[in-house]
Amino acid sequence: MVSVKYLQPQDTATAAQWDAFVFACPQATFFHRSGWQRIVRDIYRHDTYFLYAEESGQILGVLPLGHVNSWLFGNSLTSLPFAVYGGVAAVSPHVADALELEAQELAKRLGVAHLELRNVNPRHPEWPTQDLYVTFRKEILPEEESNMLAIPRKQRAMVRKGIKNGLVSEIDHTVDRFFALFSDNVHRHGTPAMPKKYFKALQAEFGADCEVLTVVAPDGRPLSSVLSFYFRDEVLPYYAGDDESARDFAANDFKYWELMRRACARGIKVFDYGRSKQGTGPYAFKKNWGFEPTPLHYEYCLYKRDAIPQNNPNNAKYKLMINTWRRMPISLANWLGPFVVRNLG
Repeated sequence: MVSVKYLQPQDTATAAQWDAFVFACPQATFFHRSGWQRIVRDIYRHDTYFLYAEESGQILGVLPLGHVNSWLFGNSLTSLPFAVYGGVAAVSPHVADALELEAQELAKRLGVAHLELRNVNPRHPEWPTQDLYVTFRKEILPEEESNMLAIPRKQRAMVRKGIKNGLVSEIDHTVDRFFALFSDNVHRHGTPAMPKKYFKALQAEFGADCEVLTVVAPDGRPLSSVLSFYFRDEVLPYYAGDDESARDFAANDFKYWELMRRACARGIKVFDYGRSKQGTGPYAFKKNWGFEPTPLHYEYCLYKRDAIPQNNPNNAKYKLMINTWRRMPISLANWLGPFVVRNLG
């Protein structure tokens, strides 16, 4: 008999067993790792419910969930807040069903407005689905020059421009330079930044699997930075920021080329460019690199609402808030941002 249990934050033995399953399960992603329970609980102060299915002492499936109850953006149970991928990872449909049934019962007990599963592949065609997001993934070829030639000509010229400009990439052991670029970048776009302690916690929790690469000009000035996750044979650039002058140096293109080049040297097989909203600048940028979009299947079980929530910058009702945020002094935005962003999930 399969039984569904809850991973307790202090249960390190079961957490190790959980992670061993995640690394072996083809459906699992970096965001299924048990460390996210500590990140979501300790940094954002949200309740977490990490479900796992067990039989005879063996884990057969996992479903990490976070409960975000916000007066700004609603009351939800999500797999997983602050993650682009989520949902159930299991050895069989039977096990997956058991985990999702428990998640639905939990959602009812918590009284949430909706349950959201951020699936890569569809599971519930009868549930409302958010079709706003796509992901971009591409094979990293074994030879460095082959990867360079695989970049479409126009974008490849930008990479070579960065090389010609004397740009250099460096691996940072702190998030200091990254956060300065990231927070300034999101402020210019009118959105709140995660707190610096969040990025420090990611480095502390995931160690070498959470890496910061920063591009600097010949004079040593940081121009562009990216925080990436490594999972099995994949690299996932997840958070990034650029100086306003980065475009003049082609630093953004050079940054992603350097990340790909370094990943190739490490034997990494897949470059996961991550999630983008259709019709946006990042979407077009990734297409220009020769990546093809794959739809993500965010599925919703609605309890106390009639439609899928649209808590994203494309929603017209946030236009005034975005414009106001852009005009706010960055010191104030960085202080206030964490109070807002924790409610987004």
